[in-house]
Amino acid sequence: MTGVEFAVLTLSSRIVESAAGQRLGGPGGWITFVDGDDYTKVSWADLHDDAKAMAAGLQACGVRPGDHIGILGPTTRSLVTAIQATWLSGACLVMLPLPMRMASLDVFIAQTRERIEQADCALVLIDPQFREFIAPVDGDVPFVGLDVLATDGSDFVRPADDPDALAVLQFTSGSTSDPKGVMLPHRQICHNLDGAATAAQLHEGDVLVSWLPLYHDMGLIGLLSIPMTTGLNLVLGAPQDFLAKPIRWMQWISDFGGTCTAGPNFAYVLATRALRRAEGLDLSTVRTALNGAEPVDADGFRAFAAEAGRFGFPDHALFPAFGMAEVCIAGVFPAPGSGLSTDVVDGRVLETERYAANVEAGARYAKELAVLGTAVPGLSIRVVDPSTGVQCREREVGELQIRGNSVTTGYFRRPDATAELLVEGWLRTGDLAYVTEDGGMVMCGRIKDVIIIGGRNIYPQDIEKVVGGIEGVRTGNVIAFGQEGRNRKQHVVVVAETKLEETASLAKTITREVTQEIGVPPRHVVLVEAGTIPKTSSGKLQRSACRKMFESGEVAAKDETVDLRPAEQSC
Repeated sequence: MTGVEFAVLTLSSRIVESAAGQRLGGPGGWITFVDGDDYTKVSWADLHDDAKAMAAGLQACGVRPGDHIGILGPTTRSLVTAIQATWLSGACLVMLPLPMRMASLDVFIAQTRERIEQADCALVLIDPQFREFIAPVDGDVPFVGLDVLATDGSDFVRPADDPDALAVLQFTSGSTSDPKGVMLPHRQICHNLDGAATAAQLHEGDVLVSWLPLYHDMGLIGLLSIPMTTGLNLVLGAPQDFLAKPIRWMQWISDFGGTCTAGPNFAYVLATRALRRAEGLDLSTVRTALNGAEPVDADGFRAFAAEAGRFGFPDHALFPAFGMAEVCIAGVFPAPGSGLSTDVVDGRVLETERYAANVEAGARYAKELAVLGTAVPGLSIRVVDPSTGVQCREREVGELQIRGNSVTTGYFRRPDATAELLVEGWLRTGDLAYVTEDGGMVMCGRIKDVIIIGGRNIYPQDIEKVVGGIEGVRTGNVIAFGQEGRNRKQHVVVVAETKLEETASLAKTITREVTQEIGVPPRHVVLVEAGTIPKTSSGKLQRSACRKMFESGEVAAKDETVDLRPAEQSC
């Protein structure tokens, strides 16, 4: 597989060819569905037979090529079958997010209905357990249970291939703005799958292990679509099973000889904690442990490698990367086997001059950033000054832009947003980055999230890392943002989750540590109950949403002594 680009540029054709090859005695890949600590192993060829039968059921329901099909349900065999059936029928897949917290059920229902309308779904496939929550009402599109589309598949009529037809309408996470539907045709996705497989040096015999949600691009395209279209082996669990017991991720790798896996940075933090109490694992088979979807914390990633190393995990398997829905998924990968590479720079120069000046590790204001590698085959990157559009030199910080064969065609029914996104063939990511002398890309943060104080561009993730390391604060559940006050000057606001009942002492500790480490005291420290911090369906922090909640007074502090007033009023 390594270095080979398939000529066929539709997912459906690749699925059919892969299954046919297995039937004729070719490489026999499988998918193992893990449910907690139980599992069911199914060949891709058998799942394909089920998908053809379900596709026939979709056609009997009136689904035609080009229709948009919404799918809602937990990670199960039926869900994966429905995903493949949607592509086989020539329809466009719209994965609907599951609720992060069931306490917000009314919000989840409202957002799901809005997403169905935004995506112009012709039909919604829904898991039976969700039908009681989201029952169709007058005027709704048809809701069909995943359990009622079983046929023998004999009536399935395969539509003509169209590489330029939409395969996926992937909604953005909404971490910095309202979610938008990213249009991903078959051609673009196939190019990206080829680029990712080549850059990661995937080959026959690899075993991918994933618990990532299938409504997120890393789980759907990165970890499911590659094995589904090539026959590689996949072990697939559910997000809730991992979150309930993080050691399961490592156990699945050990039990099934996993070679490649992926997760966001917070998942490696949870896995590190779980590994400290683990016994009897074998992680020596891992070649690639991709860390993406959120900023990579070098210290935390190394800590994972150290704990996993007790069970044979090799340091060189660490794989910090960058991707986004607007390029299908894979954007920038390091060289496989190179491990974690970092760049140590002067944090103050980075903030004030937007230049990454190298310093020795341990120097005052030293800041260590992960080097994420180079563009995957088929893509190219550049960094430009966001105000002038002039390309930056090496180590100058600017906006990351991408172009190539897997870039989205735009946002669904949003020509205004598309015009801002795509400029002269380049995709504007909205991310701040720089390129090293060796061509490695380093991510600094989101343009919209930067806090500007006294001429310094302060990145909120730096504050969040400091606060997240303080005892009593729930790591990964901290948000920092800028609040505009008098004379348009910004102040720092920190919102953090804690299980402590008495919070005054913790608030003082946070203020002290942030002041010492960042050099700017937070104007407000708001300590809240667990589950308060707003996150996207994929678990990303929603800083803009948190800011709105703070300004409207919706953030409920546990301690009445904490000032909840917007900064403008407290000046």
